Amino acid sequence: MQTKNILTDKLDSLPRGKADFLLAASVTKTCEIEGITQAGIPGKIPYTPTLDAEFIVNEKLYSMPEIAETPSGVPTPALITRAAHNLDAYETIEILDLGLDIKPQNTILHQFGIEPSDAINKGANIDAKEVFAKGMAYGKSYELKGNYLILGESTPSGTTTAAASVLALGYDAKGCFSSSFKDVPKDIRQKTIDEALSLVDADMPNFEKLGIVSDNMLIFCAGFLLEATKRFHVVLGGGTQMAACLLIADKLREDVLMRLNSENLTLATTAWVVNDANSDIKKLLGFLSYTPHAVYTELSFSDAEIPVLKKYDEGEAKEGVGAGAALAYANANGQTNKSVVDATQLIMYGMM
Repeated sequence: MQTKNILTDKLDSLPRGKADFLLAASVTKTCEIEGITQAGIPGKIPYTPTLDAEFIVNEKLYSMPEIAETPSGVPTPALITRAAHNLDAYETIEILDLGLDIKPQNTILHQFGIEPSDAINKGANIDAKEVFAKGMAYGKSYELKGNYLILGESTPSGTTTAAASVLALGYDAKGCFSSSFKDVPKDIRQKTIDEALSLVDADMPNFEKLGIVSDNMLIFCAGFLLEATKRFHVVLGGGTQMAACLLIADKLREDVLMRLNSENLTLATTAWVVNDANSDIKKLLGFLSYTPHAVYTELSFSDAEIPVLKKYDEGEAKEGVGAGAALAYANANGQTNKSVVDATQLIMYGMM
C-alpha cells in the first residue's frame, strides 16, 4: 500500500501522529430523487449518514439493523475508515450534525441548528451565509486533541450537489465529478444539475447561488477550513466532493476578505477516485488559486476472501466517510495492504 501525490505521482504521506476524526454528516433531499444515488439502503437513503456515523464510532448500528450498502451489496466505505481505526486508533471520533433526518445514537454529536436541505432541482433553500458563518465559528473554536484533524463526510447524492455548486460558481467542471455508481447515472444527474442551475444566474452573489444549488456539508466545511487552518493541519478525507469544498472555500474567501492557509491543508482520497474514467479530480484541483497538497492511497481488495469487497477495485463506491484519509493515515502509521484488508474483513465477518 502506497500513498502518492495526486498532482506529481511521487510518494507522499500525511502528517505523523494521531489524528482527530470528524465526520460531517448531512442530508440533502436531492438523495430522494429516484435513481440518483446508490449510497445506502433503497428507500432509506437519508439514514446513510446516520448509520455511517454510528458504525465508525461503535462498529455497530442502532438506528437500523443493517449497514448502508449499494444494491449490489458493496458495503459503505465506513468499513475502511473503521478498519484503519482498529489498526491504529484515531485520537477521537466525533460527528457533526449538518442536517440529519435521524440523529445517530451513542456518538459525540455536535449540533448547529441546521436542518436537512431541500432537493436542488427545486432549490436547496439554504441560508448559505449563516451555515458558512457557523462553519467558521466552529473552525475557530474547535480544540484539537491529537496532532492534526481528518475531516470526512457522509452526504448521499453529494457529488451531484458538489457538481452543481462548482458549476454555479463559474468553474468549467462539467464531467469532473465521480459517483458511488460504477456506471454513473448521467441522465438523471445531469437533468437534476441543469434544473438546479436554471434557478440561478451569473449576477447573483455567490452565497445566494450556493443557497439554491449546494448542500450544508460543503458550505459549512468551507467556512470551517478558513478558520481551522489558521491553527492546525486539516486533512479533507474525500474525493471530488471535498475538492468542491476547496473550490467553494477558495471562492468565498474573497467574499469574506480572508485567506486560506493552504500550507495547513491536505486533500486525501483513494486510488479508485483518482483512476476513475468518469471523473477528473486533477482538473478540479487545477482550478484552485494555489497548488494544493493532495494525496491518494492505493489499496486493492484483489486478495480479499469476501468477494463483494472486490467490487471496490471494479469501480463501485470508490470513496466516502473519510476512507481516503483513513487509508493515508493507516499507511503513515506503517499499515500494509494486507493488514487493512484483513481488518476490513474481520469487521465484516463479525457482522455475518
